[in-house]
Amino acid sequence: MTPVRYRLLGTTQAIRPDGTPVPVGGARLRALLTVLALRAGRTVPAGVLVDEVWGADPPADATGALQAL
Repeated sequence: MTPVRYRLLGTTQAIRPDGTPVPVGGARLRALLTVLALRAGRTVPAGVLVDEVWGADPPADATGALQAL
C-alpha cells in the first residue's frame, strides 16, 4: 500500500508522496478520514465514528453505513 498524506485544514485531501492527489469521495468519507487521522495510532470505537460522521441523525444501519464508507 502506498502511503498518503492527509490535509485536514480547508477541504480534506489525500496526497501521494509524489504530490498527486488521491480522489476522496463525498463529505461523509472525508469526515471519516478526518476523524481517523486526528486519532492516528489509536483504536476508535465504531460508536465514536458514527457520532462524528453523522452526529445526532445516524442512519438506521449505522454500522453497515460505516463499513460501506
